[in-house]
Amino acid sequence: MNTDINHYMVRKNQKEWQPLVEKGVRYEGIWVRSLLFNEKQGRSTSIQLKFDPGARYPYHNHPAGEEIFVLQGEVIIENQTLSEGDYLYTPAGFKHSVSSKTGCVLFFVIPEEIELL
Repeated sequence: MNTDINHYMVRKNQKEWQPLVEKGVRYEGIWVRSLLFNEKQGRSTSIQLKFDPGARYPYHNHPAGEEIFVLQGEVIIENQTLSEGDYLYTPAGFKHSVSSKTGCVLFFVIPEEIELL
């Protein structure tokens, strides 16, 4: 284990926002910044997502659930609007889509890969 705390830190300007691309599909108006990459799974399990105003992510399933914390703006999940400071835990098998009328920045913890439906 690396004992240098800096090895585990991500500073706000350290990583650039990247377009969200999954399995070759680019989601217009959605940006991602990896915070924690899981080497064993080969993917990020803690991320920030940024939605431009009007952006949408399609209906999907979370086999292992997820955690969402709204850092800025508003996001709509299952017809419920979450605002800055709101938190949502969705249990394993929870299905939903995500959109933002105003734009938002979210912190996500996603233990397993999502399944598009």
